Amino acid sequence: MTPLVAGISCFFHDAAAALVHGDAILAAAEEERFSRHKHDAGFPADALAYCLTQAPDGRRPDMVVFYEDPALKADRLLSCYADTYPGGMADFAASWRSFAPKWKQLPGLVAQAVGADVPLRMIPHHLSHAASAFYPSPFEEAAILVVDGVGEWATTTIGVGRGASISLIDEVSYPHSLGMIYSVFTQYCGFKINSGEYKLMGLAPFGTPRYAGLIRDHVISLHPDGSFHVNPEYVSFHIGDRMYSPALTALLGRPAREEETRIDAFYADIAASIQAVTEDAMLGLAAAAKRATGARHLTMAGGVALNCVANGRLLRSGLFDGIWVQPAAGDAGGALGAALAGAMDMGAGRERGSAAAAPRSSPSRRTAAGSSQGNSLLGPAFDDDAITQALHAFKLVASGPLDTDARCRRVADLLAEGAIVARFQGRMEFGPRALGNRSILGDPRRPDIQSRINMAVKFRESWRPFAPAVMAEFVSDWFDPPVDDPYMLFVSFLRPELRRNEETAGEWDDDIIRRVQAVRSPLPAITHIDFSARVQAVEQAVNPGFWKLLDTFRTRTGCPVLVNTSFNVRGEPIVCTPGEALRCFLASGIDALEIGSYLLLKSDNMDIAATVRPGGGFALD
Repeated sequence: MTPLVAGISCFFHDAAAALVHGDAILAAAEEERFSRHKHDAGFPADALAYCLTQAPDGRRPDMVVFYEDPALKADRLLSCYADTYPGGMADFAASWRSFAPKWKQLPGLVAQAVGADVPLRMIPHHLSHAASAFYPSPFEEAAILVVDGVGEWATTTIGVGRGASISLIDEVSYPHSLGMIYSVFTQYCGFKINSGEYKLMGLAPFGTPRYAGLIRDHVISLHPDGSFHVNPEYVSFHIGDRMYSPALTALLGRPAREEETRIDAFYADIAASIQAVTEDAMLGLAAAAKRATGARHLTMAGGVALNCVANGRLLRSGLFDGIWVQPAAGDAGGALGAALAGAMDMGAGRERGSAAAAPRSSPSRRTAAGSSQGNSLLGPAFDDDAITQALHAFKLVASGPLDTDARCRRVADLLAEGAIVARFQGRMEFGPRALGNRSILGDPRRPDIQSRINMAVKFRESWRPFAPAVMAEFVSDWFDPPVDDPYMLFVSFLRPELRRNEETAGEWDDDIIRRVQAVRSPLPAITHIDFSARVQAVEQAVNPGFWKLLDTFRTRTGCPVLVNTSFNVRGEPIVCTPGEALRCFLASGIDALEIGSYLLLKSDNMDIAATVRPGGGFALD
């Protein structure tokens, strides 16, 4: 019988659950989408309950796999805090009080969720990440690179996957951690750890990497073999809430930026510098993986694998014929990897093969259709009955039910007229990116769209860039290299002939909004300050509904591209249910909502919108 295996990750950040049937991924979801607490670390009871609804014939899983080894993690905690005795004892005690009871409760929580007779297995954290990277990939054989903050002891792991087996070859151990160093500078620049790293990456193009040499010389040294060494003088991983030491502040010559305060050129330069160091480190690690495995293809996971700028540089290096990155590369993806690793150990095979792994014309040489993860649409879906109930509960005016063609035409018209439109369709995405089913969309040709969505809809920093969703057939007309990734995991650049105002792109302006609103291409709303863009290639075979909307917009305007950002406001998880979608629509500057077979306009529902408070009480991220 084909094994049915559940995987769970929890107790640190981004708790999640997944369910696989052999190598077929049936379901996966983050707990935050159900609890509405962003980066929820608790036991994923609701996410697991959802996943179990997708089991064939109501079958219970044969095994549940936890994404890390608590005994190894306890060993690290004890060893590291012992090294800082007596100064670290209070922090050790706090950590132990936090983790130990949860680990003790885990078997009982699992038994309550799935049944006492279902075995629970623990596997190493980086094996979970490695399995999430390789097993869903389109490659029969590939190098594996896992880079994150820390698992139990490992912070970086190189491995190789062949068929249904994975071998881990080499690792870098804590405290030498590329992910934690990136978080150090995230915090130094005034952003929150485990959520603000995206902001640091987005800020980097506004600066110049003038401090990169200083960071390499003093904070993290990179070696020719791909390894690296963190200087403990400049970090404070074990004691207190601040990850950097006073020595780092002295080295850089400025105090850390306070949250929500003005950003000046210095902090942009710091962001650019650590981003450059991170990219160099990732190139070195990828080269080491190539030497160690001889593989033509590379798969990646771990939180650092979400650094799409570094991924883009790695892609352009040509080190590998193909690269596939797990779209839920952080700890949430560990649940999926744990489930897949368990299934393979129980005798499941992989249906991938040489045809899926064959090189293609596009530089990334992989597609969503070639992987078992599809478009990572693995979460809950809601039918029109559920949507109608939510519409009635809010007493909203809606057009519909409308067929797909009619909805696409109307939405395309609204977008072309400058409206900001949210889309709620089908299964929810697994991972941090909205890929068209829980998305907010806009016309990328409009210079004001970026600031409007950031400030009136998302309630976030005005300078943060947006991704373009592009019909896969037209990526090469707009972007170079023509990335065919469907998950927004590789940065590309506007083609040279489409760029404008290149001479001012590198100039600092204290009015950061003025820099953001400068028109730098025919698609100003998705063109970052350095002409980069986080491309999402949308294939008709993988997400036909979203592709059709893009095609309808192209027919209407000649442009096969839309702004795509996640359907949520700042501090809120991506919406999951129809009720959450309606509340977010009403409480923000979204002009229209396509939800199931219905279309809503804010202008038809202003009285009700006025009664819904913006933000929903979510803490800022």
